[in-house]
Amino acid sequence: MKIVITDAMTVSQGDIDLNIFSKFGELVIYQSTMPDEISERIADADIILCNKTPLFEPVLKNAKNLKYIGLFATGYNNIDIPYCAANGITVCNAGSYSTEAVAQHTFALILEHYTKVGKYNEFVQDGGWSASPCFSPFVFATDELYEKNIGIIGYGSIGQKVADIALAFGMKVKVFTRTKIGDPRVEFLSFDDLLASSDIITVHCPLTAQTDKLMNYDAFCKCKRDALYINTARGGINDENGLARALKEGKIAGAAIDVLTNEPMTKDCPLIGIPNLIVTPHVAWAPLSTRKRLMGIVEDNIQSFINKSPKNVVS
Repeated sequence: MKIVITDAMTVSQGDIDLNIFSKFGELVIYQSTMPDEISERIADADIILCNKTPLFEPVLKNAKNLKYIGLFATGYNNIDIPYCAANGITVCNAGSYSTEAVAQHTFALILEHYTKVGKYNEFVQDGGWSASPCFSPFVFATDELYEKNIGIIGYGSIGQKVADIALAFGMKVKVFTRTKIGDPRVEFLSFDDLLASSDIITVHCPLTAQTDKLMNYDAFCKCKRDALYINTARGGINDENGLARALKEGKIAGAAIDVLTNEPMTKDCPLIGIPNLIVTPHVAWAPLSTRKRLMGIVEDNIQSFINKSPKNVVS
């Protein structure tokens, strides 16, 4: 079989050996693939491995040998699932590989907002502490997480892990989710009630037609004025213009996001230069140990497909 990796740089920048997949056949690795290069590069592939490469009917129809698409990701909105289903192409994702990492990053963002570790370190390194007449200069306002209301939108594996951490901090957990599960530790609310009652709102749902721009200007206007908004899920879940407006008008106190609608960030992104906003470049999922776990899942998915018992099939 011929295996084509279309966007290797999105999962390894030299710190993970992707040649582990050569045991399944002839392996061709492309560091990145532009849209106009996709069709030619996958034309004779039996297996495609990718992260975010868009694979829709116009390019897939030319891949006559294609039997399997393996995702280096949980999300699969870049794959034409109906076309694959109709043409006998199995698509498998890597669910839950990044649960711990994304939950950890979520709280890194929350803690930076409330604890100001980065700002205080900068203050000290710039000589602020040595010039202070007080042993404990309260330069930046901080606050506790204890007894804060955290509102979680989406309650899959990552949302539940965030709840675990929040409860360890002594927080009160509110949840809005499409599918409720039995969890007596948390309170399930309507979307509007969660917005109105939460000190922190954190998004952990997939990007779908129902969640596209779910967090828009009107939604932010329903939040507490001192609320913090977190998005480590998908950029399209919030309306970036609406978020920028809400931050500038003080509808919410701050936001911290790891994802954008267009990535990498474009020069005209409306979220550039907003002081009460923290942005990280889609790295919540990317610790080395997390990506090693991801490779193991993708490798096992391929072996299971070859053994005619595929796992993590996307339908």
